[in-house]
Amino acid sequence: MWNEKLNIAVLLPCYNEAATIGNVVRGFRETIPQASIYVYDNNSTDGTALQAMLAGANVVRERRQGKGHVVRRMFADIEADIYLMADGDGTYAPEDAEELIRTLLTEGSDMVVGTRRNVHNDAGRQGHAFGNRIFNWLYRSIFGADFTDIFSGYRAFSRRFVKSFPAVSGGFEIETEMSVHASRLKLPVSELELDYGRRPEGSHSKLSTFRDGGKILWMFAMLMKETRPFAFFGLLCVICVEMSIGFSIPVFIEFFETGMVSRLPSWILAMALAMIACMLFTAGLILDSVARARAEQLRIHYMSLAKPSSREAGDERTVYMAELEKPASRKKRAKAA
Repeated sequence: MWNEKLNIAVLLPCYNEAATIGNVVRGFRETIPQASIYVYDNNSTDGTALQAMLAGANVVRERRQGKGHVVRRMFADIEADIYLMADGDGTYAPEDAEELIRTLLTEGSDMVVGTRRNVHNDAGRQGHAFGNRIFNWLYRSIFGADFTDIFSGYRAFSRRFVKSFPAVSGGFEIETEMSVHASRLKLPVSELELDYGRRPEGSHSKLSTFRDGGKILWMFAMLMKETRPFAFFGLLCVICVEMSIGFSIPVFIEFFETGMVSRLPSWILAMALAMIACMLFTAGLILDSVARARAEQLRIHYMSLAKPSSREAGDERTVYMAELEKPASRKKRAKAA
């Protein structure tokens, strides 16, 4: 049994998920009976809110369209010790919630990500699967190797994470922002590989391969500018330097051969690009110091927030270890292995 002193909130952002939300809410009620379940309806037109209420969830409407707006509202509204976020489409198993929360407590993490075991095979369209691979590789190249599945919507959070997360995204790129926030502040995080299911008949994905892919790429660029400005502006500086050299080489060749400069526009453009490169380099240096100061302020705010007491966390570790020692648990783990 969970420690009754811990206040657990299950957060389910939804948009037109009437076909699945009832079963999802009932699944979480059975798995974590003492948790408060919140469904934030994002302007659904198919009776999602009604199905959620009939299943016993607390329903709130968020009028601003987009998952990022919903998550920002949820994190601002709800007070809890542990937050569990999932999608309302039935692709994440409520039965895995127990293991996510245990991992959060026993490993002392601020965020546990339920990585999707068969996401590349089960993605509704090949474009989604290909995009997952590309964006995860891009994330590891820019922000570090903390995560292997940045788009997973099944996550457990500590109160510290939720109340220190700025949440500026408006759409599906919110998961990327969460991952960058954790990497930027060097927060303790964990990953837990879980099965990823298919949507049942009648439920449809809201993702657009190209539109949402473009938004995520733009978010990558913005987050890189905000969190790694020296690398961002340094890359632009290198591009301008290379262009400047490319335009100036023919001018230099002509000057050394004839002593004349007939390509004056090319020379002016080359010098302008060189000046822009210098300004970009200077901007990168200055903004890098600003970004470090902002990260330090966020870290101080994060450290000022309360976490579950060591006694509560210790009690949960004791319960978890006791469960592992039961014959049924050993048999279950042996079967899984």
